[in-house]
Amino acid sequence: MPKTSARLLALLSLLQARRDWPGPLLADRLGVSPRTVRRDVDRLRELGYPVEAVKGPDGGYRLGAGTDLPPLLFDDEQAVALAVALRIAATTGAGTEEAAARALNTVRQVMPARLRHRVDTLQVTAVERAGSAPQADSGVLMTLSGAVRAREVLRFDYTPAFPSEHGGQDPAGPPPRRVEPHHLVTRGGRWYLVAWDLDREDWRTFRADRITPRTPTGPRFTPRELPGGEVSRFVAARFRGSDGSGEWPCRGEVILDLPAAEVSRYARDGVVEELGPDRCRLTLGAWSWAALAATVGLFDAGIEVVGPPELKAAFAHLGRRYTAAGAALPPTPVPPAPHSGPTPPRNSLDNSPAADDR
Repeated sequence: MPKTSARLLALLSLLQARRDWPGPLLADRLGVSPRTVRRDVDRLRELGYPVEAVKGPDGGYRLGAGTDLPPLLFDDEQAVALAVALRIAATTGAGTEEAAARALNTVRQVMPARLRHRVDTLQVTAVERAGSAPQADSGVLMTLSGAVRAREVLRFDYTPAFPSEHGGQDPAGPPPRRVEPHHLVTRGGRWYLVAWDLDREDWRTFRADRITPRTPTGPRFTPRELPGGEVSRFVAARFRGSDGSGEWPCRGEVILDLPAAEVSRYARDGVVEELGPDRCRLTLGAWSWAALAATVGLFDAGIEVVGPPELKAAFAHLGRRYTAAGAALPPTPVPPAPHSGPTPPRNSLDNSPAADDR
């Protein structure tokens, strides 16, 4: 029979592996009698583990949730996964970096040397995006997540992206928003609440760092069907400026005087067809016709617009605007690009309108 301490750790590991354990099966797995299992369960309870008795023909046990967090037992893969998750917490924008660092240090101290070496090989540096908004408060994220899970109407104050020029006329400020929260999502280091706006009767995405929840929450609701069916597809479509179908609202076709191999490197989700050694067809989408024309123009090559007419009109519009912008300047040669090949266009999503509700 193993020593009591080792047997308790083995029992705890088994209880964490599945929800319900029949008493005789536990006794068989540990190589002890059912009476010994009962005594070991009592010892775990004394240590703070909420082991519940399960009624039934054979009787059994279940590891429940307690009021305090007792010591946990992880296998090798779980311990490494936990450490990796804590190390990259700084990239989530959830405002839990300091707590994650403390938790990582606690986990690392009790790790065996073989696991500590695996974790230490992963070195991550969080690089914030230029001009990124303040991080979301972890308490706010918990409140939003709780409302999503409970399916309760949520009320909150929402700070606009840009203060109104006519602000101050209403000392009380705008009324709180009333929404049916659907999903809490993270994208690009920012957190968003996807919700049905009850007053505007439409779907909205709200920046979590601009939300100040009000209590109490409202009545429970039956969730509506999200456009597109999947929240990831819906959010991606909103950043593209579409209504949730998942497609770009504007899509056009051009012919570029560049090799297809060079264009393909920067075409993102576009479709490139080779027409010759230095000529290709590009089908690309964007959130507006002007944005699509500007994105194609970044290739810095001869362009032939195949269609539709809206794209041709957008090129003409930008041409007039660029001509006016350069008319007051003395003519100067355009400096060459610091690299070979076409100028890489930015991700069209970077040029898309903000998905959050204004």
